[in-house]
Amino acid sequence: MSVFDTKDASPMLIAKNMPAFDSPDHFYELKFDGMRALAYMDGDYLELRNKRNKSITATFPELAGISKQANKRCILDGEIIVMSEGKPDFSQLQRRALTSNTFKARISADALPASFVAFDIIFAGASDLTRTPLSTRKEILENAISPSGRLAVSKITLNQGIALYNAAERGQLEGIVAKRKDSLYYYGKRTHDWIKCKSLQDEDFIAVGYYRKSMRLTSVILGTIAPSGAIVYRGHAVMGVSSDALARLSAATRSQKSAYPSFPDFPSANWLVPQLVCIVNYMELTNRGGLRQPVFKGFRDDKSPSECVSSVVPDKAMVEIEQLDEY
Repeated sequence: MSVFDTKDASPMLIAKNMPAFDSPDHFYELKFDGMRALAYMDGDYLELRNKRNKSITATFPELAGISKQANKRCILDGEIIVMSEGKPDFSQLQRRALTSNTFKARISADALPASFVAFDIIFAGASDLTRTPLSTRKEILENAISPSGRLAVSKITLNQGIALYNAAERGQLEGIVAKRKDSLYYYGKRTHDWIKCKSLQDEDFIAVGYYRKSMRLTSVILGTIAPSGAIVYRGHAVMGVSSDALARLSAATRSQKSAYPSFPDFPSANWLVPQLVCIVNYMELTNRGGLRQPVFKGFRDDKSPSECVSSVVPDKAMVEIEQLDEY
């Protein structure tokens, strides 16, 4: 059986973020603020799976017809996006992703329709393309599908990575991705052949608790898994007015401060069982391992808390500073 039949493929991941650069050895593409997904297509058949290999096909019923735009059985790698005011809107996509009811999903599809942007093809016809260089995969992708409507192909820029990054920044987009033209595809692996170029870095954290700063602001307490296996404190990020996100925190299973002995003792904090994963943007890491100017971006269901592993372990001074930070 092929990987198309077993549905056990997992997307290749990006290993590092660095400033934009120009290189004749790379393709440059815009980085879309969306949800990574693999699309299994075969005639009328479509299966969408997220990074955790969970089927999300029913969540986006408006994408059902895109499989007909492929002229052969294939697996596309790409992102699901929701456009708002001319650019991808992650918060609107998040609302869509959290809709599990079929009827509500169809209503949401009319109000906030999603699109699939393909940037790679890893299986076509009866052939696994993961050992095929990216430059060839791009040619196969162009010939395999007819983009229109809800299906698009990511555009390539050659040589001018800095110019594309500057254009993305002017358009208030996330940034760009640089990919080596000769790069192969490794299921589920992080690779330095693909590089993010973003003004803001982002990371996935475990939401281990929260507390209200005011009637309009909530602070999410963040943790990651250290090499020792323990969940360590990484800071907190303020969440603005978001009834959906706050409702999700409020509905999460409660825990006790004693479960997180190394964390600051925030008064009135609601501690949670480590089940929720959130994305946080930040400018840079501080010398003590904290986050400079962190911004809560949203929750994600395509990653488990066990995957939020980091080699960064903040020192004791950072925790002591945080204990005095807001109280």
